[in-house]
Amino acid sequence: MPTPRPRRSALYLPGNNARVLEKARTLPADALIFDLEDAVGPDAKESARARVCEVVSSGAHRPRELVVRVNGLSTRWHEDDLAAVARSGADGVLVPKVESARQVRELSAALDALGAPENLTLWVMVETPGAFLRAEEIASAGGRLEVLVIGTNDLVNDLHGRHVPGRTPILPALTLAVLGARSAGKVILDGVFNAIADAAGFADEARQGREMGFDGKTVIHPSQIDPANAGFGPSPEEVDHARTVVSAYERAQAAGESVIVVEGRMIESLHVRDAQRILALDSLIAELTYGTPPLETVTPS
Repeated sequence: MPTPRPRRSALYLPGNNARVLEKARTLPADALIFDLEDAVGPDAKESARARVCEVVSSGAHRPRELVVRVNGLSTRWHEDDLAAVARSGADGVLVPKVESARQVRELSAALDALGAPENLTLWVMVETPGAFLRAEEIASAGGRLEVLVIGTNDLVNDLHGRHVPGRTPILPALTLAVLGARSAGKVILDGVFNAIADAAGFADEARQGREMGFDGKTVIHPSQIDPANAGFGPSPEEVDHARTVVSAYERAQAAGESVIVVEGRMIESLHVRDAQRILALDSLIAELTYGTPPLETVTPS
């Protein structure tokens, strides 16, 4: 299986804010999520849709991965959102409050019927108690589904819980989601951290998410991008260790040896596979160059 593209940081952008959309061209987020849902009021939904699709189609924000979060399945804007994104040139469409495999299959079928290109992937938000309990079912639904995105704010709200450091009240739900994603070979992104000014708190939560197995983190402010990239990208120490493991494995293979020891520890095939994954991810990250594209590529708004 090829290594998925880096998604260490995925920045939410309000679809109706031209200044913020323009600034995003200079930010080093791996993915940009243009939001037509929570960030946009009812009176601005249609104009935000048109603006976002124009921005996406312009190519001005490449090489970042461009995703549009549409309004939910039960809303009056959903179908028009989906149709617009299908022909926008976006890399992905993020659908909130998906709760079943049936909905995933229906969304994939709808995108097919709209003539969406094959490379338009489906991202779904896992953010309700029912969705977390059915995470494996959702992740295994197939079709265009590639990424699960955690919605911790909605989960805590639905549980009548509280946001606390360490996220103890929702750790069982987060674990279920990671297990579901991994069982189906899907990418999974951690939820947002609300306290923008709390840099230490964000770093702690990103570290926890990485330790749990998340591939990256959704972020709500530019100040959170660099810490997310650092937290979810391989550290220099991890890369050096991975190189050592792979080199030791290759030497053992060439010598016909079955026992591999690195730094006093036995190395098995699973360690080699993980080391190869780390090196592949590091190589993909090294290829990324996030800057401001030439001005002539920007479509006037």
